[in-house]
Amino acid sequence: MSNPNASGWKPQSPAQHEGAHDGPPTVTGNRALMLEEPLIFEIGTTETTGVDLPEESGEVSSRLGGFARSETIGLPGLSEPEAVRHYTRLSRQNYAIDLGLFPLGSCTMKHNPRLNEKVARMPGFADVHPLQPVSTVPGALEVINELAHWLIKLTGMEGVAMSPKAGAHGELCGILCIRAALEARGDARKVVLVPESAHGTNPATAAFAGYEVEDIPATEDGRVDLDKLKARLGPDVAAVMITNPNTCGLFERDMKAISDAVHAAGGFVYCDGANFNAIVGKVRPGDLGVDAMHINLHKTFSTPHGGGGPGSGPVVLSKALCPYGPLPFTARTEDGVVHLVEEENAEEFDHRDAFGRMTAFHGQMGMFTRALTYMLSHGADGLAQVAEDAVLNANYVLRSLEDVLDAPFGGSGPCMHEALLSDKTLAEDISTLDLAKALIDEGFHPMTMYFPLVVHGAMLIEPTETESKAGLDQFIGALRSVAERAKAGDESLKAAPYYAPRRRLDETQAARKPVLAWQGEIAPGGRPVPSEVGGQ
Repeated sequence: MSNPNASGWKPQSPAQHEGAHDGPPTVTGNRALMLEEPLIFEIGTTETTGVDLPEESGEVSSRLGGFARSETIGLPGLSEPEAVRHYTRLSRQNYAIDLGLFPLGSCTMKHNPRLNEKVARMPGFADVHPLQPVSTVPGALEVINELAHWLIKLTGMEGVAMSPKAGAHGELCGILCIRAALEARGDARKVVLVPESAHGTNPATAAFAGYEVEDIPATEDGRVDLDKLKARLGPDVAAVMITNPNTCGLFERDMKAISDAVHAAGGFVYCDGANFNAIVGKVRPGDLGVDAMHINLHKTFSTPHGGGGPGSGPVVLSKALCPYGPLPFTARTEDGVVHLVEEENAEEFDHRDAFGRMTAFHGQMGMFTRALTYMLSHGADGLAQVAEDAVLNANYVLRSLEDVLDAPFGGSGPCMHEALLSDKTLAEDISTLDLAKALIDEGFHPMTMYFPLVVHGAMLIEPTETESKAGLDQFIGALRSVAERAKAGDESLKAAPYYAPRRRLDETQAARKPVLAWQGEIAPGGRPVPSEVGGQ
């Protein structure tokens, strides 16, 4: 493996940063472009508004009945420039994929191509409304149908439900299809098996759908224990929910054998497709015996997610589950026309056994447009290269760090989409959290921490195909530097970050006793005054 610093980038020592915030105090509390932004309640007053309204003329009868407000609303009034500047200044304190590598494992934080945005903003796409008459949106239906076609092709499945709006929403859709299929044959199975390294949404989804959840252990090399899975299968097992590639960053080599065993026992196989980016264009889950799998368009197919926009989680289905897929969906007839299949015409399209709907309408149209643009601009060969480059980058990160950080499954073969490390080599009083916070000072968003749960002090890094070697080298150099300090027991790590807009928070207190609303009083002059606990 080549030297991570071969690009010429060299990590700075912490001493070179010292004094970065030294200098005379400022009246505003700002330091050039590092702005000390107040809360919005501390900017506006309740006696001002950004809108001019005419004075009341004569008697005005209220139509609110007994719902008229008896007290002031207590919200600050801001002009449009004040509101825009406030939120713009706050946004500059955030990290984003447009600023640098976003190494969150199992999140696939890849670049959102601007071509996707351009197409999504085209008239007819940007302003389409779900309540428009179907006859006025043939183009939108074509987009949904074309995207559905390629999702089916890429996965080797029989059909797809496009309406789920996120990965976990898609999981529920797939499990409801499985439940409907079991009910149709009068089979009241009660158990869903989930590997111990699964995404937390898997057992949560199964439980939400009314199933009992049981764990399946992993082997020492980080994969599902096939023998123990087979031993647990029986007439009470409805399905197995499995992630492939899994959350240890490894491909489940026994996937086909797992599917065959589950099917032989009368169950179904649900695959969590969150990590599809590592195998898109290379492996078709349908060929591995998968019955249902959600696809995160906001991961594999580059649509914005997190704070950047809504997700989208279409679910591809096997021939056994297709009859139970939710409404609505699109269908192309022999004359080439794309139809919207809903309750009124479902029987005409031989889809009378749908379990219902997942959403009121058709899914995330803006995400469909972006995802299809991404597919068409890459082509089949380009999508295969996406997977190849994503796997290459993850392995480069893993092999460049395994001499300073423990790689628990480094000997289990190449990793796939993400590199998994642990806290085993850190000094006794230095934690994964300390290392992650220090990475903020180096200008990077931390990696996923403490997941998967099967690895103590886990650090999960997914660089995606987006990053260049130079960008990876800079990240690797920064993480190596912090890791060396952690191994040496550098106590300064315990107070990191030093250079963020805010110093380290008490995360336990924030999780258990969050303050999510303004807790202040309104002063006589109209400007809000924080209470003793603070307006946080």
